[in-house]
Amino acid sequence: MHWPKNARRRLVYAVVLGVLPALAGTPAVAAPEAGTEGLLPLRPPAYTHEVLAKAVPDECFNGIGQPYPAGPPCAEGQAKVNQAYVWSLAQANNRLWFGTGANVNCIVTGATLALPTPRQTDSYVCEFAESQVVKQNPTLPVSAGDHRMPRVYTHDLATGALTEKTADVTTASADDLSRLRRTLGLRAGGTHQGVVFLAGPALGATVNMFAFDTVTGQFLGSFNFTKYGNIRHFVVADGVLYAGVGVGPNGRDGGYILRWAGDRNDPFNFVEVGQLPAQVADLEVHDGRVFVSTWSAAGGGSTAARSAIRRPGVTPTVDADPGIAGVWMSPRLGDGAPGLTADDLAGWTQVWSAASYEPDPIIAGTYGLGALASYEGYLYWGTMHVPLKSTGTLAEAYPPADEFAARATLENSQRAVSIFRGKRFGTVLERVELLYGEDELPAYDPMANSGTGGWSWVSTGYRPKFGHIGFGNIYNNYTWTMTVSNGKLFVGTMDWSFLAKDFLPETEQMLGFDGVAGRLSDELDPITIDPRLYGGDLWVFDSSLRRARPVDTKGLGNYLNYGFRTMIADGSTLYLGMANPMNLATDPTDDVPEGGWELIKLTPASG
Repeated sequence: MHWPKNARRRLVYAVVLGVLPALAGTPAVAAPEAGTEGLLPLRPPAYTHEVLAKAVPDECFNGIGQPYPAGPPCAEGQAKVNQAYVWSLAQANNRLWFGTGANVNCIVTGATLALPTPRQTDSYVCEFAESQVVKQNPTLPVSAGDHRMPRVYTHDLATGALTEKTADVTTASADDLSRLRRTLGLRAGGTHQGVVFLAGPALGATVNMFAFDTVTGQFLGSFNFTKYGNIRHFVVADGVLYAGVGVGPNGRDGGYILRWAGDRNDPFNFVEVGQLPAQVADLEVHDGRVFVSTWSAAGGGSTAARSAIRRPGVTPTVDADPGIAGVWMSPRLGDGAPGLTADDLAGWTQVWSAASYEPDPIIAGTYGLGALASYEGYLYWGTMHVPLKSTGTLAEAYPPADEFAARATLENSQRAVSIFRGKRFGTVLERVELLYGEDELPAYDPMANSGTGGWSWVSTGYRPKFGHIGFGNIYNNYTWTMTVSNGKLFVGTMDWSFLAKDFLPETEQMLGFDGVAGRLSDELDPITIDPRLYGGDLWVFDSSLRRARPVDTKGLGNYLNYGFRTMIADGSTLYLGMANPMNLATDPTDDVPEGGWELIKLTPASG
């Protein structure tokens, strides 16, 4: 069975946000999956979880722009927990190594969305230029005003001991201290041949990397890579460690794949073995090659996406802008010298582009691609959508003329995760399937309605096999993690529904309605977000033949955990690094869970 188009559109798109009243009054609830009407839902698999470690308050807050009182404990103001994400996670010698990111939600809002306006809710605060950090460091970008130095930890899997290793870095040398202080967060973690790496983007559009001995725990040093501006993931393929990086601020100027050519005594020796027109997000080994996902380069998608060829189930890369988010394939690892070398720099092939699915060329340029996984002969991947990025980009290109046009832009520009898989890339038998997504999406035509512009539903060229975008929840905006454990494929998302309820001022600003006389009305069919949507989702495919089942859709015991940011499989056990930037949610006596990162162990329930 398939939904009637009008009903499906209304449920999925008519009301996508609780931040604004909408043109239709349908409640913002999770939509049923396509093709499942009248069927009993699959029983969620049974798992138990244990919080192994959690961030603790590390600062006192006494109002935007005010000095930070001493503590915690806080005699003045309230406790604040800045460390928000387990942003990198690696396992070696029966220990988990992880690095954190502080106030990441504020940094994304300020830098990626270009909305550095101080704001405070009951759950979090972003100070931006009013931060004491900026006041004490006037050259710091205001978008990074909520930056705090990341932390480094190990968790011993045998004893359960949590050990902070931050001081190993900060006391090693003045250069090491400076590098960690200037690191926006430790976003990538990898380990190979007795060395663990934690790395991340740094102020000044560079990358800082820190190395440790996995056996002794000794800090081996740090290095600043001035050529690169971002890093997200490492992968080991056929006994070789590779990393993906971006160039320029947030990787807007392209990307490289790096091969580790070092050792414990020379840990920062990397060789470029792939060059792409977009920054690298994730890496995975599949079918004897390395595959990578990318994020769109700056400015990508304005016109080139219009020429993408649309054929269901076939990867259309001809004439597609290579700067649009996509999937790329390396030469075969067994060809020539073992693994990838500098000779393979230009040998990578794009096998899929977001422009082959997304019909609106401007929205296509705002896509990112996230996690990759090789599972039962298929390569799986999913899309990423920074909240309101597509709305702001469209509104900048085509400013809404009135409130109704603004609402139409908001309602039609939102996207949630779409999940794809493919096999036999580069052959005549190549096949790409859409598992969760849409057969049609709204696209803006500036020439419609006699040149005044308008929206229409346009074919994506695909038909979803299992369900709608976002696993039926429009707020599932990031495909953050994928991993295979015990013969099953797990997928972790970010769900921004908890943030969306407080985003009215930013949305109005994006749409050009932030003046006192130009505020958007709150009288046209106001809606609220169902609190049952709060919290990141974890889904599992039991096999490639069946649709995914929800393991948990509420942040795994804490609805302020808006995403599953990192994930490692150890047999049937999963170790999960959570994202939770609710820095003011620190009162253990109220009925609100606490903010800050969590490290969680997930195991199948016995019996």
